[in-house]
Amino acid sequence: MSDRTTPPMHALPDGEAELALVVRLPWEDVARLGQEAGRLAAQMQRPVTLDEAVSHRLRSARVPAPAAHARTEQPAAVASLPRMSGSA
Repeated sequence: MSDRTTPPMHALPDGEAELALVVRLPWEDVARLGQEAGRLAAQMQRPVTLDEAVSHRLRSARVPAPAAHARTEQPAAVASLPRMSGSA
């Protein structure tokens, strides 16, 4: 039925792991990743692939998980969403 297999995972010498994935994204998200790669390339003064941009984005989005008993006002993802006008 399906010829999909579990993607291989490789241990890297720096202690990280590399996992190959196939991800389906809308073109708008691909464009945002391209913009992120451009910003990162300017910062690092070298060409940057979309793979690197995704890895950088995932690493920079990492936030330590709060303790089970701790409560936050809003999750970061919700706080960053644009506010809708018209209702309070």
